[in-house]
Amino acid sequence: MPAPADGPVQPRTEAGRAGLAALLAAPRRALVASDYDGTLAPIVADPAAARPQPGAVEALGRLTPLVGTLVVITGRAAPVAVELGELHRAPGLIVLGQYGRQRWEAGTLTSPPAPPGVQDAREQLPGVLAAASAAEGAYIEDKGDALAVHTRRAADPDEALRRLRRPLADLAARAGLAVEPGRMVIELRPAGSDKGQALEQLARDRNSAAVMYCGDDLGDLAAFDAVERLRAAGIPGLAVASASGEVTALAERADLVVDGPAGVVALLGSLATAILPAPPPGPAGSGR
Repeated sequence: MPAPADGPVQPRTEAGRAGLAALLAAPRRALVASDYDGTLAPIVADPAAARPQPGAVEALGRLTPLVGTLVVITGRAAPVAVELGELHRAPGLIVLGQYGRQRWEAGTLTSPPAPPGVQDAREQLPGVLAAASAAEGAYIEDKGDALAVHTRRAADPDEALRRLRRPLADLAARAGLAVEPGRMVIELRPAGSDKGQALEQLARDRNSAAVMYCGDDLGDLAAFDAVERLRAAGIPGLAVASASGEVTALAERADLVVDGPAGVVALLGSLATAILPAPPPGPAGSGR
C-alpha cells in the first residue's frame, strides 16, 4: 500500500498495519526497538568500523521524547554499541547488549559476569579454526562475553562458514555456550537469552500498548517471534526487515520490508513526523 502524505510506508500485512496504527494512536505507550548492525549501521568488513547510517542517531533522538520506550537490542556488548554508534546522543535511549544480558541506560551499565565457558572457548578457538583449514581470512571478534568468528574476508566466505559450522558447534557444546549464526558469522555466546526474550520482557515491564521491531539477521528472527507472541496476547505489533541479499528469511517473515539501514532511518524519521502534532496555521490572510 502507498504511504499516506508525510507518513510511514504502510505494511503489507493486516497485522502489521494494525500494529502501526496502534503505535501512532498511542505513541507514549509504544515500544520501538531496533538491531544495530545491518539495521542502524551498514554491514562492513571490520566490525569495529560499523558506524551508524547517516541520520540514524538524529532519527533516534527525534523519537525518544515521542514514544514510551526506544531501545536498541544488539549482540554487541552494550558499551561498545553505545561508543561505536554515539548512541548517548539520543537521550532516553535504552541499549540492551549481548542479546539482552546487558542493559545500558542513562550512562549506567548493568551486566552479569560472563560464564566460565566463554574463557574456555576463547582459549580453544584459534586451534579450532586452524584444524578446520579455515584460518585464512577467518577472524575472531572477541566481544568479552561472547566470541564471533567472521568469514567475510575469506576468499570463499560461504565455504569457510560451512567448514566451521560443525567444529564451532562442537566447541560450543563443550563450553556450554549457544551458537548464533548470522551474516558470514557464527557466534558463541552464553545461553539463556535472545533478542525475542529481551523484547518481550521489556514490552511487559513497560506495559507497552504497541511494539515495533526492526532487524536484518537470523538473530532477529527471535524478536519477530516475540512480536507474534505479543500479538497473540493482545498487543499489536509490527516486524520490519532491513533488506539484505545475504539473509532473506527476515523479509519473508516481515510485515514491512525497507531498503537496508537507509530505509530504517527513513522509517524512524517518518514515524517522528507522523507523531508530532502539526503546527498551528498562521493568521488568516497573512500569506506567510
